[in-house]
Amino acid sequence: MLKKTSLAVALVFLLALAVAPAQAAEAAYQLDPNHSAVGFAVKHLTVSTVRGGFGKFSGTFQVDETDFTKSSFEVRIKTASINTQNERRDNHLRSPDFFDVASHPEIVFKSKRIEKSGDGYVAWGDLTIRGVTKEVALPFTAAGPIRMGNRSVIGVEATSTVNRHDFGVSWSRSLDGGGLVVADEVRIDISVELVKAEPPPPAPAK
Repeated sequence: MLKKTSLAVALVFLLALAVAPAQAAEAAYQLDPNHSAVGFAVKHLTVSTVRGGFGKFSGTFQVDETDFTKSSFEVRIKTASINTQNERRDNHLRSPDFFDVASHPEIVFKSKRIEKSGDGYVAWGDLTIRGVTKEVALPFTAAGPIRMGNRSVIGVEATSTVNRHDFGVSWSRSLDGGGLVVADEVRIDISVELVKAEPPPPAPAK
């Protein structure tokens, strides 16, 4: 009986060792807005590029530090925070012609799966703009984690292109010589820094 009990205890211990790394690898990271940016670029009059970004956004990230493909995340962008360095244009972008911020205050991306691709990754997920949800691919690269004091830091950079008409952002005008005032394709550029704050060390016993 003693041998059987000892064998059972040993098996339980080995299983605990096997499972513990996978459980410990996944951690909650927060987006650091002071070291992150969400931008976009779109052709204007077919000859120039208008660039802009959003000043307010947030995200939650469950990161497997040993295998990014097992991670998941959600990002929310406040549409009213759009900024292209031109107040008149920004007000037009906030109007029902474009983002209709009064009715659709957020752009949301929720990852569904992450795949390895070359030196980087591709996050497949649901992108919602103006109440329209489409599955899109978001290629990205990741660096880290690295230690900085009592924090763990990961950097992520992503670039993708979407057709704004797919999401009901359809306003435009045709030029006399052909082409559009605002192009259909919009490039999205994301650079974020993710931080996991470690719990402070226990206070010394009195």
